[in-house]
Amino acid sequence: MEHGLPSTTKPSLVKKINNAQDVSKSWWRILALICTALLIFWYKTTHIQFEDTDLEESDYPIDMAKESEPVDQKLKGLPRGIIEPRTDLELKPLWSSSSLRSKGVEMTNRNLLAIPVGIKQKSNVDAIVKKFLPANFTVVLFHYDGNMDQWLDLEWSSKAIHIVAQDQTKWWFAKRFLHPDVLSIYDYIFIWDEDLGVENFSPERYLEIVKSEGLEISQPALDSNSSGIHHKITVRSSTEIFHRRVYISKGNRKCSYASVDPPCTGFVEGMAPVFSRAAWFCTWNLIQNDLVHGWGMDMKLGYCAQGDRTKNVGIVDSEYIFHQGIQTLGESGHSEKKIRRQSTWELQTFEERWNKAVEQDKNWIKSNNRRLRHKRTQETATPA
Repeated sequence: MEHGLPSTTKPSLVKKINNAQDVSKSWWRILALICTALLIFWYKTTHIQFEDTDLEESDYPIDMAKESEPVDQKLKGLPRGIIEPRTDLELKPLWSSSSLRSKGVEMTNRNLLAIPVGIKQKSNVDAIVKKFLPANFTVVLFHYDGNMDQWLDLEWSSKAIHIVAQDQTKWWFAKRFLHPDVLSIYDYIFIWDEDLGVENFSPERYLEIVKSEGLEISQPALDSNSSGIHHKITVRSSTEIFHRRVYISKGNRKCSYASVDPPCTGFVEGMAPVFSRAAWFCTWNLIQNDLVHGWGMDMKLGYCAQGDRTKNVGIVDSEYIFHQGIQTLGESGHSEKKIRRQSTWELQTFEERWNKAVEQDKNWIKSNNRRLRHKRTQETATPA
């Protein structure tokens, strides 16, 4: 009888059911792990995006949001053919002859000289400008003492652009009046102090050297007898046409061929810098709007050299200047102390901002580290 037969299938069936349950539990565990990982990934991504958004909002307040909309949207009310996207600092006549109007105006000034000036340095500035105007430079004078009328008797005065603001510094003027969009037609921008002797300097020969050597940021070397020499790299070498680095074996700061940081290499000082158009675009963005003395900025200019600062930054020895070291802006002893305190505070503030910016910009850190590693592998034993 069938009901009397022994059952051989029940244990096997139970085993299969248990195995199926184990597999099902394993899949559920795997699915739970996957879901947990996805949740963690979603949370971290959302958190990072929130931090980035929070950072952007702190840097760019809500009332600036409309300013960040695409340029095309702001110009959509104009036909494309009428849009003139750039300007310059060239003086224009109030009227011109019909023949000149039909030909148009040919741009001859492709370089620019900008100097902050006070009336006490009038004769020295006169000598500087007389060197540059014949070389087809556009000249901009920033009058920091409010005195412009006493310059009008100079023969070239009407050819220069005069901007007046009381007790303002070179970098204050540069940030506000030398925007890269305004300087886009100029190949090189000279932003000099007023107390420079130019007896041994030729703008034409200087530019020939800068162009041939690919120097994006440069300065003329300083006569060794100059006042206020702060860094040995800026001192003229009588045996060189130009140099990119300095070698120092004594003292606290040593400079060798292995040095990659300023002021051993990739360095110019703030008294007489010269920028290519591209380098000035970068430098203008480096200038802090509220830090008007520019302290600390010279150590960072190499980052604007459009590549390797040890190659694209240099000092021109064959065309050199004499730094007189005359303090005229805030020249009284009492004011000078206050200016130095302000400058020291600005230096600290600038360094704090730089360090914070580097810490927050992970992409910049990676890119900069790659450049340094690449440079070290490419170095040879032959000095520049």
